[in-house]
Amino acid sequence: MNTPKRLIVAITGATGVVFGIRLLEILRDLGGIETHLIVSDAGWLTIEHELQLSKADVRAKADMVHSAKNIGAAVSSGSFDCDGMIVAPCSMKTLAAIAHGLSDNLISRAADVTLKERRKLTLMVRETPLSLIHLRNMTAITEAGGIIFPPVPAFYQMPNSLDDVVNHTVGRVLDGHGIDAKLAPRWTSINESS
Repeated sequence: MNTPKRLIVAITGATGVVFGIRLLEILRDLGGIETHLIVSDAGWLTIEHELQLSKADVRAKADMVHSAKNIGAAVSSGSFDCDGMIVAPCSMKTLAAIAHGLSDNLISRAADVTLKERRKLTLMVRETPLSLIHLRNMTAITEAGGIIFPPVPAFYQMPNSLDDVVNHTVGRVLDGHGIDAKLAPRWTSINESS
């Protein structure tokens, strides 16, 4: 599997913006992968509330930052050479826009382009409980080739901290994009006693 050279990371207003921020940090630390960041207006509010990070702090974590309002940005075109896109977290509003091809801002447009070009799209959907509308939108994305990846903690890893949970989840998302970030040990097996 070839390691991607360019990824789009989008952050929406759902809770869990730490996943998008951690993705950017890991990709920067790994090196060799150019990141293009898009943050919705609600995403900026949630970043400030949940992480107390400034826009400048967040922008410094990406190679390129595009306004969610700039529908004419490079990432809005299928000719933009890109290996995939991760929306972390993905609000139900953004999920619905992508599922129905609305392309009403740069996040949903870039996701639409990612799907039509048959590139990898991962949506870290954040909501609970899920309504039938949410589930149908997730089905539409899956049928179109996208990956629905709710950030559900894996307790078999015996996490000692919230960072452990975040790192394991981010590591699994990156695995799906061909990037082995070595953020958590791989599952081997449970030794059964006789």
